[in-house]
Amino acid sequence: MGNLFPKKKKESRVTEQDKAILQLKQQRDKMKQYQKKITVQLEKERELAKTLLKAGRKDKAKLLLRKKKFQEGLLVKTDGQLDNIERMVHDIEFAQIEAKVIDGLKSGNEALKKMHQMMSIEDVERIMDETQEAVEYQQEIDAILCGGLTDQDEDDVLSELDDMIKSSLPDAEAAEEDVQLPDVPTDDIADEERQKEAKRESHHEREAVLAS
Repeated sequence: MGNLFPKKKKESRVTEQDKAILQLKQQRDKMKQYQKKITVQLEKERELAKTLLKAGRKDKAKLLLRKKKFQEGLLVKTDGQLDNIERMVHDIEFAQIEAKVIDGLKSGNEALKKMHQMMSIEDVERIMDETQEAVEYQQEIDAILCGGLTDQDEDDVLSELDDMIKSSLPDAEAAEEDVQLPDVPTDDIADEERQKEAKRESHHEREAVLAS
């Protein structure tokens, strides 16, 4: 039983331009082969004409040279045709590249149009305005936190900070913080030594009086 649903024919990726380029290149190769064949044949006919001249057959040699001259003209024409083929191949290949570039530009333009539809100029301006407002608001907050306090405010802050530090210390450490150390004596140490020496001399004098 045959297939009820025939297979879909795959779309060929070979374009008409590709086929034209292939045909031109095939024609070019055939013309080059023809040129090579004619060149070899001309060289043979030239040698044959020399042989005929040596044999005294001048008319036959002249006929070969005329034929050789005609074929040389054909070679010149084939050179021109080869140039035309090469130029045509180049033009078609370059046209294919240009077509791909145009397709790319077309796709790019369509993508840009879709992006522009997603976000209009008004949306961009609104977002920029909102961003500027957010930046200015943050700058106001920074100004308040960094330099907006008076000297009295700073003193209050330091006082509150000191209270917080003391309340966080253990009782023993807090007691040590409250202990008042005695004042350092201001008398000169040398005066104390002289007073002690005077007392010792007075004591010796009294002992001497009692002994007498």
